[in-house]
Amino acid sequence: MAKTDWKAEAKTLKKKLSKLKAKDAAPAKPAKMVSPLAPAGFPALPVIGGVEYAAVEAGVRYSNRKDVMLIRLAPGTAVAGVFTRSSTRAACVLDCQAKLAGKVDAAAGAAIVVNSGNSNAFTGAVGVEAVEAVTGAVAKALDLPASRVFSSSTGVIGEPLPYEKITAKIPDLVQDLREDGIEMAARAMMTTDTFAKGASAVVHGDGGEIRIAGIAKGSGMIAPDMATMLVYIFTDARISTVNLQKLLSRQVDDTFNAITVDSDTSTSDALILAATGQSPAAEIALRSRVAKDFEAALKAVMLDLAHQVVRDGEGATKFVEVKVTGAASPEDAHRVAMAIANSPLVKTAIAGQDPNWGRVVMAVGKSGAQADRDKLTIRFGDVLVAEKGWRSPDYSEEKAAAYMQGDELVIAVDLGLGKAAKSVWTCDLTHRYIDINADYRS
Repeated sequence: MAKTDWKAEAKTLKKKLSKLKAKDAAPAKPAKMVSPLAPAGFPALPVIGGVEYAAVEAGVRYSNRKDVMLIRLAPGTAVAGVFTRSSTRAACVLDCQAKLAGKVDAAAGAAIVVNSGNSNAFTGAVGVEAVEAVTGAVAKALDLPASRVFSSSTGVIGEPLPYEKITAKIPDLVQDLREDGIEMAARAMMTTDTFAKGASAVVHGDGGEIRIAGIAKGSGMIAPDMATMLVYIFTDARISTVNLQKLLSRQVDDTFNAITVDSDTSTSDALILAATGQSPAAEIALRSRVAKDFEAALKAVMLDLAHQVVRDGEGATKFVEVKVTGAASPEDAHRVAMAIANSPLVKTAIAGQDPNWGRVVMAVGKSGAQADRDKLTIRFGDVLVAEKGWRSPDYSEEKAAAYMQGDELVIAVDLGLGKAAKSVWTCDLTHRYIDINADYRS
């Protein structure tokens, strides 16, 4: 009979006990807090004829929540898209871009499949294999051409996507498709988001109403070049693919490319706009009254969703518009606005409710845009802070400090050099941002 080494065994048990005690003593992860800037609830969005949604729990990364969603689009749907310009964009983004650039069977239906928890980015040939497996399985299940199935993935970069978990759930997704499941789809693609995002509009077309409904996800890694998010907008409008793409592309710079949370651009941004053509209204022709109304409504939905992304910025407590006027060129207006909106010094001052206007002066100066100290005017809301190369003689630190306590702020800068203007939207930078991102993969 072998002799037992009781000392060694006792030592091992002692180590295990120490680990258990440490685990019990460790503070629990704080529950996800809903952004204080969040809307009251998910909006009531109109049903869009020809669009169905489903979502399931596949366990891609998260437990006890839906993390994969499927959208089926009716035959004849026109599809347009805008994507990140990152040079390290994910396999699913490259696949979507290639499919939209190719020839399209106008009579075919389409589908969108999205997973959260894993971005399938920087995963090489394995990432391409995952995209082909997922889109191919959806195409087979819905009897669609593989070229009409678009996929998106969001989450951790650099980890292989366990696509078998997704393909195994496709029969359940197909079975559960329904036209009133848009909120469920919005929730399934959330990562660090604290609330689901939706927006809608109705346009009076020739012969009937045209409806628009959109959903988005995004909270961190948000900066122009399509910010950092996934956005899906649906309409029952009758419009050609070419015209749909034109209208979408024209509105991106003033909406999703005019927001920033942390100046970081994602590998996985995608905005897909689908028009099913099932409205009773006549087809939309460019340069018509209906086209103008439709484009304005589309922009309103896009801007609403973009603002919601900023309101859900990781750790955000302030929603801030940076409004630049009087620039010598549109490019300069954009440079100044983004320099202010992306400045960690400006953003932390906002978080601390400190009207530190010197940081705004700094950001204007570093932007690379044409500026003249003696023509510069700075306002915090209605409070005139600086003008004519110096602090305004009427400036009140108390009034400025009181203004900074608000949840929604405007920082206005007039360069006094021209007529170009630009507004961008951002949020403050708090310690909560560090907490979220330091713990993101654990």
